[in-house]
Amino acid sequence: MKTMFPIFAAILVLSSCSTSNKGYRTSGHSYEYVGSRSDVATIAGGMPAQYGDATGGETNVASNNSEQTFKAEQMIIYNARLDVTVRNIDSANAVIVATAKKYEGYVVSVSNSYTSIRVKSENLDKAMLDLQSLGKVTSKNVYGTDISMEYNNLTIRRDNAYKARARYLELLAKAEDVKAALEVEKELERLNKEIDLLEMQLNNYNQQVEYSLINVSLTERTQPGILGYVFIGLYKGVKWLFVWH
Repeated sequence: MKTMFPIFAAILVLSSCSTSNKGYRTSGHSYEYVGSRSDVATIAGGMPAQYGDATGGETNVASNNSEQTFKAEQMIIYNARLDVTVRNIDSANAVIVATAKKYEGYVVSVSNSYTSIRVKSENLDKAMLDLQSLGKVTSKNVYGTDISMEYNNLTIRRDNAYKARARYLELLAKAEDVKAALEVEKELERLNKEIDLLEMQLNNYNQQVEYSLINVSLTERTQPGILGYVFIGLYKGVKWLFVWH
């Protein structure tokens, strides 16, 4: 029992460290702006006073009570929405799929009314220009979401979990009986699950930052029937007579 006491004491100390040092908690900032990706970058990176900040937070994170200062890396997710009226939806979808491949992206979903693709974020403006040639654009929206605080919070938690796991592995090597080893392995299993979850969330954020999502809403132009073409012809004829007279 004397040999087990230091091990259990160390487990309790490590557990409290891994759970208490979780990093920063924040809801982040989300800005919406109708314009190009470069315009959005200006707003998200250096927020003008007239746009405001809903949370009152800042991008750079620093702790005055610690010797280590943590500077948050700016991570912004750029997405876009385009509403277009086209002559033929199938032809338009073929162009959208080709645009995704052209700008190093991929297709998320394709349907008769709503198609989504992802392109490399640095190519977002070029892809949007290409897609506007599909037909008549009725709505265009490009927006950025700053996830810097959330991303760095997850990074801190992941790094702390790795450090705690390394200490538990040292304890496991020093365990002198089965019961102590099982207790350490239980904590290691919990930490491994936490690390896997954090890595998955970070990878998801990296994917969204690297590849911008473009949602294209397609509406097919209504084609007039036989009588419709007759009335159109009459209208153009009457209009032509008024112009010449």
